[in-house]
Amino acid sequence: MSDASLPIRAAVETARAHGVEVDRREILQDGHTVVVRLSESLVARVVTDREGPRQGGEWFARESAVACHLAGRGAPVIPMHLAIPPGPHERLGLTLNFWKFVRVIDAPPAPEEIGSTLEHCHRLLRSFAAPLPELGILDETAALLTRLEPGEFLSTAALDLLRRRLGESRDALSRFPMQPLHGDAHEGNLLATSEGLLWTDWEDTFLGPVEWDLASILWNPLVLEGDRAHAARILAAYRAAGGSVDHRALDHALVARAAVMSAWYPLLYPNPSPERREKLRFRLNWLAGATATDTAAICRAGH
Repeated sequence: MSDASLPIRAAVETARAHGVEVDRREILQDGHTVVVRLSESLVARVVTDREGPRQGGEWFARESAVACHLAGRGAPVIPMHLAIPPGPHERLGLTLNFWKFVRVIDAPPAPEEIGSTLEHCHRLLRSFAAPLPELGILDETAALLTRLEPGEFLSTAALDLLRRRLGESRDALSRFPMQPLHGDAHEGNLLATSEGLLWTDWEDTFLGPVEWDLASILWNPLVLEGDRAHAARILAAYRAAGGSVDHRALDHALVARAAVMSAWYPLLYPNPSPERREKLRFRLNWLAGATATDTAAICRAGH
């Protein structure tokens, strides 16, 4: 039996308990969560990490609530499956929920689509009234950094750097206006599908400045790849759709994003590839001040 056999069984049993027919067991993702397609329209997402820092179903419940709120208002998001209650569900000691299957197509999103769809989600998220943690992933990362021991990829000096830069940027971001956010708005969570460009994976949703989500989508093209034109087009589209951007908040959010990504490396990538090692080295050097980003100029170019 494969490692995915228990989560697949949990998904199948839960779906059948709600009267939904299961005719396949196609694994779409196998990692800290298992994503399995169970029918033409049904996908289950099952949490398999029982030892990581994020345990329990509270974050899963927030994700389900936010996804339902957005889909019900016509946002560009992957909707939950209507035949099964949003949950989250518990089965065989695992937490899971169910989503509509969408077909991913090979069509890289245009920067204009990225900016406009993110603004659309932000606009509709403002009416989400349920409680959300303030600056959630930043505080979660700060707590993680108190527990991390120096290792091969994060030295004592690197951990001290991450704690300092994250603390500084967190304090600065707490002074800007906040609203519900995606929380992890990178391009891997934005899918080109046969139904259009759709956002997914709302497990990190929290209250914070919109610039956090913008920093998440901009970090790779703007800082890692140096594609200022791409970043400016995303920002221009975000503004054209009705959003506003404070370049000071974006500066702090870019720093916080780099610190968060770096801190989670030992847990997410215990055996990182040479490419991932190089990205971590780049982020740490950038955080130490080896490079700088003129976000005011990028914002002006995208205005």
